[in-house]
Amino acid sequence: MFRYVTAGESHGQALITWISGLPAGVPIDFEFIHGELHRRQLGYGRGGRQKIEKDRVEALAGVRHGQTIGAPIALRLDNRDWANWEKALSVENIPGEEEARPLTAPRPGHADLAGAMKFNFHDARYILERASARETAARVAAGAIAKLLLRQFECNVLSHVVAVGKARLERAATWSEIKAVCANLDSPLRCVDPSTEARMKAEVDLVHRAGDTVGGIFEVVAHNVITGLGSHAQWDEKLDGRLAQAVMSIQAVKGVEIGAGVAAATSYGSEVMDEIGYDTSGKRFTRATNRAGGLEGGITNGEDVIVRGYLKPISTLRSPLGTADMVTKQPISAAYERSDVCVVPAAGVVGEAMVSLMLAQSLLEKFGGDSLAETLRNFRAYQQQLADF
Repeated sequence: MFRYVTAGESHGQALITWISGLPAGVPIDFEFIHGELHRRQLGYGRGGRQKIEKDRVEALAGVRHGQTIGAPIALRLDNRDWANWEKALSVENIPGEEEARPLTAPRPGHADLAGAMKFNFHDARYILERASARETAARVAAGAIAKLLLRQFECNVLSHVVAVGKARLERAATWSEIKAVCANLDSPLRCVDPSTEARMKAEVDLVHRAGDTVGGIFEVVAHNVITGLGSHAQWDEKLDGRLAQAVMSIQAVKGVEIGAGVAAATSYGSEVMDEIGYDTSGKRFTRATNRAGGLEGGITNGEDVIVRGYLKPISTLRSPLGTADMVTKQPISAAYERSDVCVVPAAGVVGEAMVSLMLAQSLLEKFGGDSLAETLRNFRAYQQQLADF
């Protein structure tokens, strides 16, 4: 079974990613993984942490001579900022070595207070260290490996920004546009339309001057996904449900949409369903539109899989909101530490990772195989089945 977990704190020694269930023989391109990590660090409105970190992974297990060996993969991603926190977050309890940096003024909208109450800490430091979006660097590393697997099956996953604050792209983006804007690392907010991107940038400037933050919407598109991943048979086998959970799990995401799901809720059936045709030369069924976002009944239908994440503004404000101190219970301003103003493009890269991981999991469930060669044989036999249908 394909699965992954992460470990590590925002200012701890390192982030760890553990991946299990990949077949042997998948080529692992570390420069590609490092490139994905770099993409996550980009975006207009990012904070000072990105100037400190140089995210690169080291494989500790599961990869030999540039390919997977069928064993669990362990990746380590060092935190350079650990040097500034080594005493405050010491692993061992060494008397006299403490450098306390307690956080007792929980931020509204953050895990600070709920987590501190759950684990009985009167200091949110231990909660925020794991709840921090820094953890997503480990997810992006895992997602990059999932992408490398999907590449073997001619499937690619990318993202673009649909909205930042009140500035929104009011048209669909083509796959070629998304590829182009993702290739352009100088694009400040990864929006396919330059005039809309300029308005998005103005939104970031506005909230930055006000000491505020801004959220938005990112869209992840998986291109060339084969028909038949996922299932209608049980609730937890539905791929749309898995994708929704995966994207919702990203820090600050408060809503997930598949295809035209939000607009569909206030439309008539005749305006929503994708009419079906058949391409004789290509020997495949087609959809005139893709409002379903590539999924019907929890199963991929051969169209692009389209998932949107709705990202709230992050909780750490330079002009902080009111809160109550966890120790004194008195009114106080919420804590502020170095932070971002806008993270929507970065969240899109994390969204790509989560979608890739779910697609890789579903693909391996369907086609199995202890080696990549075996998985590809099963995949090609199924492609023939679809052509003969």
